[in-house]
Amino acid sequence: MKSNQCISCKKALTNDPGAVEFPCPNCGKAVIARCSHCREIAAKYKCPDCGFVGPN
Repeated sequence: MKSNQCISCKKALTNDPGAVEFPCPNCGKAVIARCSHCREIAAKYKCPDCGFVGPN
């Protein structure tokens, strides 16, 4: 499943070469999408399915 916005800041991921998408490290069900800025500053995110909060 492809997401089009960062889960932390809601910024569009279009044309962000540093953006990533990965399954939730806890449940593996939800797709976590992060922009390069939130990755760089280690902004927290919360899985919408299981409530896991990262980064650790």
